[in-house]
Amino acid sequence: MKFKRLPLLCLLLILQASFVIAKDNTPSFSIANTLQSNMVIQQGKPLHVWGKAATGAEIMVKADWNAITFKTKATKEGKWSIDIPVPNAIPGEFKKNKISIRQGRQVRELNNILIGDVWLCSGQSNMAMEIRPWLPWLLGANNFRIEIENANYPEIRLFKVRTDFKALPEEDCGGNWEVCSPNTAPHFSAVAYFFARQIFIKKKIPIGLVVSSVGASSCQAWTSRETLSADSILNKKYLFPYDTSRLSKELLDSVVTFEKVVRPTLFYNAMIYPLRNLNFTGSLWYQGESNRYDSSLYTQLCSKMIYNWRNLFKNQALPFYFVQVAPYNWSQDDTKLYEYALLREGQSNIRKTVPHTEMASTMDIAEPNDIHPRNKQDVGFRLAKIALANFYKEPNTIFQGPDYQSYKIENNIIKINFTNTGTGLATNDGKEPKHFFIADGKGVLYEAKASIEKNEVWLSADKVKNPTEIRYAFTNYPVTNFENKEGFPAIPFRIKLK
Repeated sequence: MKFKRLPLLCLLLILQASFVIAKDNTPSFSIANTLQSNMVIQQGKPLHVWGKAATGAEIMVKADWNAITFKTKATKEGKWSIDIPVPNAIPGEFKKNKISIRQGRQVRELNNILIGDVWLCSGQSNMAMEIRPWLPWLLGANNFRIEIENANYPEIRLFKVRTDFKALPEEDCGGNWEVCSPNTAPHFSAVAYFFARQIFIKKKIPIGLVVSSVGASSCQAWTSRETLSADSILNKKYLFPYDTSRLSKELLDSVVTFEKVVRPTLFYNAMIYPLRNLNFTGSLWYQGESNRYDSSLYTQLCSKMIYNWRNLFKNQALPFYFVQVAPYNWSQDDTKLYEYALLREGQSNIRKTVPHTEMASTMDIAEPNDIHPRNKQDVGFRLAKIALANFYKEPNTIFQGPDYQSYKIENNIIKINFTNTGTGLATNDGKEPKHFFIADGKGVLYEAKASIEKNEVWLSADKVKNPTEIRYAFTNYPVTNFENKEGFPAIPFRIKLK
């Protein structure tokens, strides 16, 4: 009898499962997870409110800064969206706003919302690095205990995107908006926090930080499949090898492995694409270590990623400010190798080819035996200075160090001119500039004697009679002392002499 009843039992189970699946596929009323209480919304641009509901359901949205109640209906796919005008922030006024979202008898209320500027902060571990230590790998920012105690900035808010991998673009992402306080600040991205603090102090408007970063991740991991496949060189280098390997057949679970964090598109799909409906003031980028050997392609790769993001966020002028990787001792006791310098060169070239980009150099604040330098205060400060000068248009704001402009040779002395000299050239230790090299006719490099003469640097090397090349800070880990009097370090370079 048991065997005769088994098929009927199986049929009932199948029908029950089918009913559950069908029931689960019917959208219930919800809003996107990135829209929460405590968030900062971008000033002066429409707020896109979106979510899911049953087909034809009417959704009503009311923001307390607007007298109008906005209405829409869910599509047959169970999706709804409404755009709400947002006023400009008033410096010094930090009104806490509320948004009510209603569908039938169901009401969602978002409270303690501020209107200000929102910055997307992405990259790998140096962006992800929190203010607090995460031992044994991360020692925390300099003076982290004092920084945490003083982190009482309720007008700064953080949304940390939950780490996730997806083979296809995802509609939503995990994470929570938090108010900056000594209780929450320890797990804020240190660079993002110090950037936001400086902007807030100067502009007196709320600052929202959406941090979407993963340690050891590659640039191609944050780039869409369409972007990589449209470029034959990038497709061949990054996309094709993974599409034809066993990795493309592996189940994408939540376990973090090196193969996943460098694999193309996975973080873009799970941690950038879900942010597509948010408006941002600009983006901050701190990445490069995992593309160390991709120097010849990095300018092209990162530039395409920038345009990819700008298309996604429908803002072709979206500022993109990035950090040049710091000196690090990849090869013990060898200061002549320069593959990391080639990557820095690839990074530096981005600002020359992509509009609305700028770079913060960290050549003077590195710790060559720690790939995660603890001085994140200066990194955040320098990014903030870039934003204040270029986006906020604060006049007379110095935001970068000396950058090579031209040279001339007189009496066997090479005289170099720079832009971004500020109020004058200097060194941070009172000594002569270090890490200048001159190549002879055979290409052999000799360390040069360097001196600052007004707004020029004069170079000479006794063993070089017919110089063919100049290099500055063009090795793996040259911690530099050459800067302008405002304290911004000179940008590394190499120049062939004519």
